[in-house]
Amino acid sequence: MKKVLFFVIVILVVSCSKNPIPKPENFLDEETMENIMYDVAVLQGASANAPEQLIEKNINPKDYIYKKYKIDSATFHQNNRYYAANVRKYKHMYKRVLERLQNQK
Repeated sequence: MKKVLFFVIVILVVSCSKNPIPKPENFLDEETMENIMYDVAVLQGASANAPEQLIEKNINPKDYIYKKYKIDSATFHQNNRYYAANVRKYKHMYKRVLERLQNQK
Protein backbone atom coordinates (compact mmCIF):
# COMPACT_ATOMS: atom_id res chain seq x y z
CA MET A 1 0.00 0.00 0.00
CA LYS A 2 2.84 2.38 0.86
CA LYS A 3 4.49 1.68 -2.48
CA VAL A 4 1.29 2.46 -4.38
CA LEU A 5 0.77 5.71 -2.43
CA PHE A 6 4.39 6.72 -3.04
CA PHE A 7 4.03 5.95 -6.75
CA VAL A 8 0.84 8.06 -7.02
CA ILE A 9 2.48 11.00 -5.23
CA VAL A 10 5.54 10.85 -7.50
CA ILE A 11 3.32 10.79 -10.60
CA LEU A 12 1.33 13.79 -9.34
CA VAL A 13 4.45 15.82 -8.55
CA VAL A 14 6.06 15.08 -11.90
CA SER A 15 2.91 15.78 -13.89
CA CYS A 16 2.21 19.07 -12.11
CA SER A 17 5.74 20.40 -12.50
CA LYS A 18 5.70 20.49 -16.31
CA ASN A 19 4.33 23.41 -18.31
CA PRO A 20 1.17 21.97 -19.88
CA ILE A 21 1.41 24.27 -22.90
CA PRO A 22 4.47 23.79 -25.13
CA LYS A 23 6.28 26.80 -26.55
CA PRO A 24 4.72 27.62 -29.95
CA GLU A 25 6.68 26.93 -33.10
CA ASN A 26 6.26 30.55 -34.24
CA PHE A 27 7.04 32.06 -30.85
CA LEU A 28 6.32 35.76 -30.29
CA ASP A 29 8.44 37.44 -27.64
CA GLU A 30 6.73 39.03 -24.66
CA GLU A 31 7.10 42.60 -25.97
CA THR A 32 5.51 41.73 -29.32
CA MET A 33 2.67 39.89 -27.62
CA GLU A 34 2.10 42.88 -25.36
CA ASN A 35 1.98 45.18 -28.40
CA ILE A 36 -0.58 42.89 -30.04
CA MET A 37 -2.69 42.89 -26.88
CA TYR A 38 -2.52 46.70 -26.80
CA ASP A 39 -3.56 47.03 -30.45
CA VAL A 40 -6.41 44.56 -29.94
CA ALA A 41 -7.68 46.62 -26.99
CA VAL A 42 -7.52 49.85 -29.01
CA LEU A 43 -9.31 48.28 -31.98
CA GLN A 44 -11.99 46.77 -29.72
CA GLY A 45 -12.56 50.19 -28.19
CA ALA A 46 -12.77 51.78 -31.60
CA SER A 47 -15.21 49.19 -32.88
CA ALA A 48 -17.40 49.63 -29.79
CA ASN A 49 -17.40 53.45 -29.80
CA ALA A 50 -17.00 54.42 -33.45
CA PRO A 51 -17.57 51.42 -35.69
CA GLU A 52 -18.42 53.67 -38.62
CA GLN A 53 -14.83 54.96 -38.64
CA LEU A 54 -13.47 51.43 -39.06
CA ILE A 55 -16.05 50.66 -41.75
CA GLU A 56 -15.25 53.93 -43.56
CA LYS A 57 -11.56 53.08 -43.64
CA ASN A 58 -12.30 49.44 -44.48
CA ILE A 59 -10.46 48.13 -41.41
CA ASN A 60 -11.21 44.66 -40.13
CA PRO A 61 -9.61 44.52 -36.64
CA LYS A 62 -8.51 40.88 -36.87
CA ASP A 63 -7.04 41.22 -40.35
CA TYR A 64 -5.32 44.45 -39.33
CA ILE A 65 -3.52 42.73 -36.43
CA TYR A 66 -2.50 39.74 -38.54
CA LYS A 67 -1.13 41.93 -41.33
CA LYS A 68 0.62 44.39 -39.02
CA TYR A 69 2.52 41.68 -37.12
CA LYS A 70 2.81 39.29 -40.09
CA ILE A 71 1.15 36.43 -38.22
CA ASP A 72 -1.87 34.22 -38.73
CA SER A 73 -4.70 33.40 -36.37
CA ALA A 74 -3.13 30.10 -35.32
CA THR A 75 0.13 31.82 -34.32
CA PHE A 76 -1.78 34.41 -32.30
CA HIS A 77 -3.92 31.84 -30.51
CA GLN A 78 -1.01 29.50 -29.77
CA ASN A 79 1.06 32.33 -28.30
CA ASN A 80 -1.89 33.74 -26.37
CA ARG A 81 -2.55 30.28 -24.92
CA TYR A 82 1.14 29.83 -24.07
CA TYR A 83 1.35 33.14 -22.19
CA ALA A 84 -2.02 32.60 -20.50
CA ALA A 85 -0.72 29.32 -19.03
CA ASN A 86 1.60 31.41 -16.85
CA VAL A 87 -1.02 33.44 -14.99
CA ARG A 88 1.41 35.74 -13.19
CA LYS A 89 3.26 36.71 -16.37
CA TYR A 90 0.00 37.15 -18.29
CA LYS A 91 -1.46 39.34 -15.53
CA HIS A 92 1.70 41.45 -15.53
CA MET A 93 1.48 41.85 -19.31
CA TYR A 94 -2.15 42.96 -19.05
CA LYS A 95 -1.22 45.40 -16.31
CA ARG A 96 1.37 47.02 -18.59
CA VAL A 97 -1.17 47.16 -21.44
CA LEU A 98 -3.68 48.88 -19.14
CA GLU A 99 -1.02 51.39 -18.08
CA ARG A 100 -0.32 52.18 -21.73
CA LEU A 101 -4.04 52.64 -22.38
CA GLN A 102 -4.35 54.97 -19.37
CA ASN A 103 -1.36 57.01 -20.57
CA GLN A 104 -2.88 57.20 -24.06
CA LYS A 105 -6.14 58.58 -22.67
